[in-house]
Amino acid sequence: MKTKLITLTAVAISTLAVADVNAGSRLIATSGVTQLEGGAGGGLTPWAVISGYADEGEYSIGAFHTSTDVQDFRLKVNGVSASYDNRFEISAALQSFEIKGVAGDLRQEIYGAKYRIYGDAIYSALPQVAAGIQYKRLLDGDIADAVGAEDSDSGIDYYVSATKVHLAAVAGYHFLWNATLRATQANQMGLLGYGGDDESGYTLQPEVSALVLLTDDLALGAEYRKKPDNLSAFDEDSFSDLFVAWFPNKNVNLTLAYADLGSIAGSEDQDGFYFSISSWFK
Repeated sequence: MKTKLITLTAVAISTLAVADVNAGSRLIATSGVTQLEGGAGGGLTPWAVISGYADEGEYSIGAFHTSTDVQDFRLKVNGVSASYDNRFEISAALQSFEIKGVAGDLRQEIYGAKYRIYGDAIYSALPQVAAGIQYKRLLDGDIADAVGAEDSDSGIDYYVSATKVHLAAVAGYHFLWNATLRATQANQMGLLGYGGDDESGYTLQPEVSALVLLTDDLALGAEYRKKPDNLSAFDEDSFSDLFVAWFPNKNVNLTLAYADLGSIAGSEDQDGFYFSISSWFK
C-alpha cells in the first residue's frame, strides 16, 4: 500500500506540474494548500475550502507530498484528493513518521471527506462553512500500545471549519482567516494511537489560520492547532507554524513553513522546516 500510494503521488505530481491543463473556474489560491492529513486548507489545519479549482458542475483531482524535518523526527506525507462541484471533497494520505536513529517508520493511513454546507469564502457575506471527517488507521501500533494508548488500531476525527476572505482588508491586501473545531481522540494526529490513560474520550480542539495575499499568487500566513493531551507518559503540545505559499498557476502550489511542534513523545522543543508541493488537474 505504501509503495503504491507514494508511486501514484509522485507520478501525479510530476505529470500535473508540467501539464498545460484546464485547472477549473475558481480564482487562483482559493484551493488552499494541502493539510498534513490530506484535505484542503493550511498545512496544519483543514479549512472550509474544497481542494482544487473545480466550480459548479466541474471536478478536480490532485496529489501532494509534504516533508517535515525537526530535531529528532521526520514526517513524510503522500496523498491524493478529488472534488466535485466545489461542494464535496475526498482524500487519502499516508503518513510516515521516522524517529531518527531508529529503524522503521510509524505509518498511518488517513481517509477524509469534506462537504461544503454553506456560503462562499469570497462572495457571501458570511463565511464558507464545511464539515469533515477523517478516518485514521495506524499500521504500526506497537509504540502506541507501549505508551498507553487506549486504541492502537484506528480512530475518527470530526471537524467543522469556517473560512472567509476579506478583499483589500489589510493595507489593500486580501486577508483570509479560518477557524476549525475538531472532535478527536488522536495522540500526535494518531501516530501514537487514539485515546489514553489520562483521557480516553473525544475532546474539542480549536485550530486557527490567517494569511495575507501579498500578490495574487503569493501568501504569507500563520497557523495554530490545539491538540489533546491524553497520555500520562508524555505531554502533548500544540502545533504552530509560519508559512509562505506560492501559486505559480492553478496546477501547482509550493509551500515552505517554519513549524513549532513542541514536545513529541518526550522529546522537547521540536521545531524545523516543512516543504509541501500540491498539484491539481481541474
